Amino acid sequence: MKKLTINALSCQYNQQVVLQNLKLQVDENEIICLLGASGCGKTTLLKAIAGLLPITQGDIWLNQQNLANLPVEKRNIGFIFQDYALFPHLTVEDNIQFGLHQQSAEEKQQILQKMIHLVHLEGLEKRYPHQLSGGQQQRVAIARALACQPSLLLLDEPFSNIDTQVRHQMIDEIKQILKKQNISAIFVTHSKEEAFAFADKLAVMKAGKIVQFGATDELYLRPNCPFVAEFLGNFNYLTCRIDEQNQLHSVFGITAISEHKTLANGEILPKNKSLRWLIRPHQFNMTIDEQGNGIVLEKLFLGQYYHYLIKIADTELKIQSILCLELGQKVKVTPIKQDLVIFD
Repeated sequence: MKKLTINALSCQYNQQVVLQNLKLQVDENEIICLLGASGCGKTTLLKAIAGLLPITQGDIWLNQQNLANLPVEKRNIGFIFQDYALFPHLTVEDNIQFGLHQQSAEEKQQILQKMIHLVHLEGLEKRYPHQLSGGQQQRVAIARALACQPSLLLLDEPFSNIDTQVRHQMIDEIKQILKKQNISAIFVTHSKEEAFAFADKLAVMKAGKIVQFGATDELYLRPNCPFVAEFLGNFNYLTCRIDEQNQLHSVFGITAISEHKTLANGEILPKNKSLRWLIRPHQFNMTIDEQGNGIVLEKLFLGQYYHYLIKIADTELKIQSILCLELGQKVKVTPIKQDLVIFD
């Protein structure tokens, strides 16, 4: 069931068009990541959904209700800002209870205890924000947002102020909290690592538009354009062509492909034309072989694996491997069987 539906949304900021004819759907209990470079419209979209910025055209539907004319306080949307926006003069418990205006004192206390337990803040109820770590402040912000039982949670760069060593733990904890509470969420980041770890689906944005939307692995392995391919991780482009017999010619020789193969953007695969074959660094098999087709040019140790620059004929490839090789060593490199991603 659809939780949020956005149709033909456009938005201006300081007389500049920031969002253009944007469409997006969020399902029940689904976490969506808006991913893109600074200035692409990610935070503007969050603010438009929350009612913090006016829209120039389009519709935003939440639980089948049009939000167009609803004020911020009537939308039942939780918003967690990048700096968490906690009240410095209020304790943890007062921050969490801040939005509970309609509940009795007993109900407020019940909700507080539930939230404290949910985000693991036991014993910190009387502390002030400046007495908390970044991760603890984030938990307070999450608890405050969830205490009001929002229909949708919006998070703007929620992990940017947390130390690297605890960031992955916090991502996992908060994801579990949202899933357990059956909360749909949209969060903004410019970090693909955070996006892959936290989101169910990605919406890659560029210049106020969503370039591609889908499951995280789908966008990484089957991007529909070079922008998405390059934004989501390291890549190689191999020059190739397809002959009349539907065979792919590249530095690795000749490979038969599906008769119905198309370009990544869905267009018909042209024959006998120079094309670009996208291969990620981990999509290769590599073995030590003195008669091999490649030679090691560069080597970088990255902890769990090595990152190599391998030269094959006149082509240089970035390859990820657990092999410990020496500069100048000969290797045999072959691409792993995979869905071909080919750009014009």
